[in-house]
Amino acid sequence: MAQKLNNKKIAILVTDGFEQVEFTQPKQAFEAEGAQTFVISPQSDRVQGWNHFDKADYFSVDIPLDEANVTDYDALLLPGGVANPDQLRTEAKAVQFVKSFFEAGKPVAAICHGPWTLIEADVVKSRKVTSWPSLKTDLSNAGAHWVDQAVVEDNGLVTSRNPDDIPAFNEKAIALFAK
Repeated sequence: MAQKLNNKKIAILVTDGFEQVEFTQPKQAFEAEGAQTFVISPQSDRVQGWNHFDKADYFSVDIPLDEANVTDYDALLLPGGVANPDQLRTEAKAVQFVKSFFEAGKPVAAICHGPWTLIEADVVKSRKVTSWPSLKTDLSNAGAHWVDQAVVEDNGLVTSRNPDDIPAFNEKAIALFAK
């Protein structure tokens, strides 16, 4: 059986404080469908995940953000966790990296608090999105139409609310990334 993401290269933008399952489960699902995944970060060597409020595992960074080029990737994953997107949205290079995927018409998937970085990149206006509930006001103020659904796809952007939504998130992201 053919893998849906064969020969696709997926960038995963994270820094310390990402929700570990929102990184590991999509990464594994994408790889199971034949994709190559690349951990990209402002950190140069490793990043640390979190299990909600507790520190979790370390993961190697494949490409420092300073060396990453959007043209090398077919899609982007933005895991959540509170600290991760809050730090990324203050990094001009991270915000520009995210914005460049939209400018190039490449698909993006963001879960939980991940859409905070999308707000900073100014790419949610007029889009239907979902997220962790505490981002509803932020997303609405940025011009998005926020809904409380497990997964939403709108014009090349897939969003989800939380770890419970990961199966639906993965399925929708794989379908979008395969196009």
